[in-house]
Amino acid sequence: MSSFALIASNCGADLYRLGKPRVVALIVFCALIGMLLAVPDVARWQVMIAASLGIGLVASGAAAANCVFERKRDALMVRTHLRPLPQGTISWQLAAAYSIFCTVVGLLILAAFVNTLTMYLTLATFLAYSVVYTQWLKPRTPQNIVIGGAAGAMPPVLGWAAMTNTVPPEAAVLFLIIYAWTPPHFWALALYRLDDYRRAGLPMLPVTHGAPFTRLAIWLYSWILAATTLLPLALGFSSWLYLCAVLVLNFGFLRRAWQLYRSPSDALAKALFRYSISYLSWLFAALLVDHYVQILR
Repeated sequence: MSSFALIASNCGADLYRLGKPRVVALIVFCALIGMLLAVPDVARWQVMIAASLGIGLVASGAAAANCVFERKRDALMVRTHLRPLPQGTISWQLAAAYSIFCTVVGLLILAAFVNTLTMYLTLATFLAYSVVYTQWLKPRTPQNIVIGGAAGAMPPVLGWAAMTNTVPPEAAVLFLIIYAWTPPHFWALALYRLDDYRRAGLPMLPVTHGAPFTRLAIWLYSWILAATTLLPLALGFSSWLYLCAVLVLNFGFLRRAWQLYRSPSDALAKALFRYSISYLSWLFAALLVDHYVQILR
């Protein structure tokens, strides 16, 4: 391999990492759940592919923009100091160009092959995350996750809008589930990365209010999450199958949150954080399976 090809390959890998592919995969998964719940008809697979691609590209653009804006703080944190920008393997100008490219192409795909409502909602989500949350909320208030969580809760709404060109109450319920899930998920991370956030000067809840208060907040928000996950039953678009799954998942979440509250440790905070990612994936998968079981009856 020539030196030019090697440099190009390394640059491509760095840009790929800049887009936070694992986070984007979860975003696209949640959006796809919204699509399949909205219109249980795989015959519209072309729209689903276009919507997934467009939403994924804009999400990658938002992640890259986040890395550009936070490159100096990322260099101070153990969790993020190995990212391409703090390491200097690519320039912030190239990263910004990559962010703009992904975002513009994604929005064009949504406008051309999906619908303008989804395009505008996705653009609003991009701005809410990369500008409002990253630039304004995150460095200024310990409620950054609570308020900024609205951007992260949008994927199923985007998916629903992609298939129906509307945002009905069912889509709002999916939004509320992720919105309620976000604070305990991120506060668990902030607990075992407390030194990182303190060093970077970010007012995360454990930094401003202390670890005991944060553990209590996680425990209380876990109950809010558990109650919110019952809303699909209240609206009648899920049944006993989803109920069984969500009871098991909520038991696991509440048990870990209680253990963290009573016996604080970085290991328990990390365990809750990791479980919360699987929790969300399994919860939406259960909702989807339940929905299709009802249709096939």
